[in-house]
Amino acid sequence: MAVYTDITDDELAALLADYDLGAPLAFKGIAEGVSNSNFLLETEAGRYILTVYESRTNPDDLPYFLELMRWLARHGYPSSEPMADRQGRLIRHVRGKPCAITGFLNGLSVRRPTAAHCREAGGGLAALHLAGEGFPMTRANDLGQAAWSSMFAGLEAAAEDLKPGLSRTILSDLALLAERWPRGLPTGVCHADFFPDNVFFTGGKFSGAIDFYFACTEAFAYDIAVALNAWCFEPDGSFNITAARQFLAGYEAARPLGQAERAALPILAHGAAMRFFLTRLHDWGATPAGALVKPKDPLEYERKLAVHRSSPDLVLFGDGA
Repeated sequence: MAVYTDITDDELAALLADYDLGAPLAFKGIAEGVSNSNFLLETEAGRYILTVYESRTNPDDLPYFLELMRWLARHGYPSSEPMADRQGRLIRHVRGKPCAITGFLNGLSVRRPTAAHCREAGGGLAALHLAGEGFPMTRANDLGQAAWSSMFAGLEAAAEDLKPGLSRTILSDLALLAERWPRGLPTGVCHADFFPDNVFFTGGKFSGAIDFYFACTEAFAYDIAVALNAWCFEPDGSFNITAARQFLAGYEAARPLGQAERAALPILAHGAAMRFFLTRLHDWGATPAGALVKPKDPLEYERKLAVHRSSPDLVLFGDGA
């Protein structure tokens, strides 16, 4: 979340005129995240989030994202439901950019998750995978393994600026991942960005997830690997095995992993770290001047890559102990 596109009072009023949400009472930008412009909107009917989709979001993907959010909300998963206007449209435009209004989801994210939070989050991710069963639409993961080499092309100098010799290390990693990437794992609806800032808690219990704008049809175990990287590393760069054990325990309480899925977690976690390193490396030099957002440090994920490179079985914490 961020604010790249400003909206005037007149533009907001014109947009809301097509909804049954009443008049606006409060409206302010949310200065977090990276990809889109987000605003907290309060009207006579309640609280909502207005999202303006920026250049990273492919407009052709929006029907998938918004229909998925509606599907999940209507199948018992705690997520924000998109609001349709009087003509039934989920997607509108403002300033020439697509936008949508979604319901406000109560709860708080946590900056320093405990092992208990990790267990709750694992259960929340499993519930998402189960709630997505039967969703009729699909979307390829355009930030998946097949795209990583092309994503890095042209960023070699940026990697060297971060750390001398890093470009050659990344190229070696990419070759390893291409050779060993697992195929044929169980797939379905995945969040693909299940980070602590996208997960809400109420009273220490999982209460919902937001930001489905990287969601895709992908291996469930890859979604878990993304989350293990996001939830189970300490600020000093060490991997918290207790947190990982609790995350997987919470997940498997609802959806047990198959043997092939568990065996694939090390290479999937290595690859998931690569995905976020590459997008952060791109954003490091590409965030527009004046945007109310600070790009995230790619070196955080370079350090996670180094952990997976040196201790590839770490995410198995003793191979299922």
